[in-house]
Amino acid sequence: MEKDANNMTFFEHLDAMRPGLKHIAVVFFLVFITSFCLKDYIMAIILGPMSDWFPSNRFMAYMADITGKDILRINHDGFTLINTAIAGQFNMHIMLALYSALILSIPYTLFEIWLFIKPALTQNEIRGGKLFFFLSTLCMLIGLMFGYFVLSPIAVDFLSGYTLSASITNFIDISSYIGCVLNLCLTTSIVFLLPIFVYFLARMRILSGAFMKKYRKHALVILAILSAIITPPDIMSMFLVVIPLYGLYELSICIAAKTYKAKEVTTQEA
Repeated sequence: MEKDANNMTFFEHLDAMRPGLKHIAVVFFLVFITSFCLKDYIMAIILGPMSDWFPSNRFMAYMADITGKDILRINHDGFTLINTAIAGQFNMHIMLALYSALILSIPYTLFEIWLFIKPALTQNEIRGGKLFFFLSTLCMLIGLMFGYFVLSPIAVDFLSGYTLSASITNFIDISSYIGCVLNLCLTTSIVFLLPIFVYFLARMRILSGAFMKKYRKHALVILAILSAIITPPDIMSMFLVVIPLYGLYELSICIAAKTYKAKEVTTQEA
């Protein structure tokens, strides 16, 4: 006899989800082993932003040729990464495989979670859940691409060439470089979920489009300062970062306005 899901304890829910957890663990392990064996391909992806063949670096070189402003060239000189620990490269190999397995197994993990909660949902909730997972995944993917193809090469070029004093030479450790690229990609993936967060805040009537419009100028100033900090000292690089972020803010205003208004109408009718 099956127990009512509403009366099940946490451990009983966990026990019911055990088959799904086993499947998630198996998929994670298989992806980890595959990633461990494909270290050359993964390292090529990670080292891309510092290489002159990287699409973003080639685009900036093209713009430098057109405008005649050599300052636009990024990552054209290159630099050598170093390792300072005897087991540093092996540990980094393990960490990269773990990160890769974690990221690549997220879709399957979400799928298993969806299969677990789906029987308890209504048809409307199922449609809403599918849309939520699709939009969340899409926003995170766009944020990941923005962090990898736009922010990472600009930040790597600026930070690797920044000098506090002419007497100080930069010797960049491989773990520091990889941490910088991964953190930027992860951060932008989360930032690009802003429209999703705004939607739920508007649904709860915590945030409105009017409020975001009122502080639009403040948001633009904050985004401009943030972009100026993480980009080289030229206007074009700053625009490459601030324009998509501001576009994201404007999209969030539209979402908040429509959602807040729809919720208000629904509340009045009730």
